[in-house]
Amino acid sequence: METDVLVARLRAAGCVFAEEEALILVAAAGTPADLDVLVERRAAGEPLEQVVGWAEFCGLRIIVDPEVFVPRRRSEFLVSVAVGLVRPRGGSGAGLPVIADVCCGTGALGLAVAAKTAFSELHAADLDPAAVRCARRNVEPVGGRVYQGDLLDALPASLQGRIGVLICNAPYVPTSEIAFMPAEARDHEAPIALDGGADGLAVLRRVAAEAGTWLAPGGVLLVETSERQAPAMVAAMNAAGLASQIHQDDEYGATVVTGRLG
Repeated sequence: METDVLVARLRAAGCVFAEEEALILVAAAGTPADLDVLVERRAAGEPLEQVVGWAEFCGLRIIVDPEVFVPRRRSEFLVSVAVGLVRPRGGSGAGLPVIADVCCGTGALGLAVAAKTAFSELHAADLDPAAVRCARRNVEPVGGRVYQGDLLDALPASLQGRIGVLICNAPYVPTSEIAFMPAEARDHEAPIALDGGADGLAVLRRVAAEAGTWLAPGGVLLVETSERQAPAMVAAMNAAGLASQIHQDDEYGATVVTGRLG
C-alpha cells in the first residue's frame, strides 16, 4: 500500500495524526497483507496501541493487548510525581521502597516508576483477567509479581505496612459521562477500567480508606483525578489519616492527589 494512500485512508477514518500512525503501522506489519489488516482495524476505530500491540510510555515500550486499558500520556505526570516523592533510605535491600500498582491495567505506571528509581520489590494487581495477563508480560520480565483480584485485597498480606509507593490509577470518569468518552475507549477498553461510579471516585475512596494498613511509615498513595474531583479526593485521604496534596501540570493536563502516611 502506497504511503499517501495509507495516510488518506487513516485521515478519512478520523485519525488526527495520520502521518505518524502510518509510519508505526508500516513498521509493525510483516507483509502487505498484514498491513492491510492493521490499517483496517485502525480505520474501524480500534486504538492504535492495541492494533500494533504496544504503547510508548515514559520512554518504555509497554505491551498492550486487545481490550486492555491503554496507558495515557497524562499519566506520565503521576510517574514523575511518584519519583519525586520517593525517599531514599540507603543504597540497597530493605532500605529501598516496595512499589505496588493496583488497577494496574498493562502495569505501565508501576513499571515506569521502577525504571526511574531504586526499589526492592514491584507488585501489580488488577481485577480484569485480560489486564492481568497483559501486565504479567510487562512486569514479570523485570522481576515483578502480578496478581488478579479486587484492589488491595489482591496483594499478599505480607505487604501490609511495607509499601513505599502505592499507585492506584483507578477509573475516575463518572458513570453518566462514559457515553461522552471517545469511541476508542468506550468500544475497545473494558468498562471496569473506565467507570468510576456516580461521582467518579467510588474506587479511589475505597483505596484511600484502606491504604494506611498497607503503606510503610512515610509511604505515599498516588491517584489521578480530574481537577474538579481533587478537593473531594483530598478530603477522602485526610479522613483516612493521610497527609494529602494536590499536584497539577498544565502541559500534561493532569491532576494527581497524593496521601502520605506519617
